[in-house]
Amino acid sequence: MKNIKLPDRDMWLERHHKLALGDALMGKVVELRGVDTIYEGEHLPAIRDVTLEVSDGEFIVVIGPNGSGKTTLLETINGLLKLARGEVRVFGRDMTRYSRVVRKDIGYVPQDFMSDPSAPFIVKDVILMGRYGKIGVLRRPEARDMKIVEEAMRMLGIERFADRPIGKLSGGEQQKVMIARAIAQEPRLLLLDEPFSNLDIRSKKEIAGKIERLHDEEGLTTIMVTHDLLSIPERCDRMLLMDRGRIVADGDPAEVIRRSEGAGLLLKGWNLK
Repeated sequence: MKNIKLPDRDMWLERHHKLALGDALMGKVVELRGVDTIYEGEHLPAIRDVTLEVSDGEFIVVIGPNGSGKTTLLETINGLLKLARGEVRVFGRDMTRYSRVVRKDIGYVPQDFMSDPSAPFIVKDVILMGRYGKIGVLRRPEARDMKIVEEAMRMLGIERFADRPIGKLSGGEQQKVMIARAIAQEPRLLLLDEPFSNLDIRSKKEIAGKIERLHDEEGLTTIMVTHDLLSIPERCDRMLLMDRGRIVADGDPAEVIRRSEGAGLLLKGWNLK
């Protein structure tokens, strides 16, 4: 009997992920069913009994007081946290099994990223890291990869920082680098956690416009967490209101904001400036 060579596990996962991706993008991109997430060392869930569906091409904004579970929701969708209960699927794939492969198609901008001033990485190399999920860490980037990096820098207006160490940039400039890295990844799902933090008013409006353009031109499914209601893009299709780890409102942005005001949640440390 001949020895049959089995496919590499990562190659097998990648192939099956791509087959599922085409079907998933015709319907639900994100599905959460009765999800509880508990951080290591904690006893109470940071989010509890969360059920959510996100369709292809939707632009969703998540709002809520500090500690309401907004960041945890994004980390859970991105497969960064273990579930205590429930199920998370992205592009139709179970994130408890396929998170490593699926994350190649998820652009993620974490909250309050700040690099060590002594970090040796220059800006264009940090943005190039967004390509590693597509090309692999060991493969040399090709001309197309470098062009994508240049386009991402141009889009965020940070070309002049290309050869500067990221640790030498201001907080707002570093935030733009992280957004550019996510864009360079060519994601099918974009997760933004407080993308306007450390930005001045002018930069907030500029970045909000660029995020809108990505959504409009690429049909990019986007979930954005923000405290800054004044910077919410006009193209927002839907808004989620979180409080104490639960989604307490889900629907039209204007209606959700009215409900949050009625519940007194706007008094819990929100940034309305």
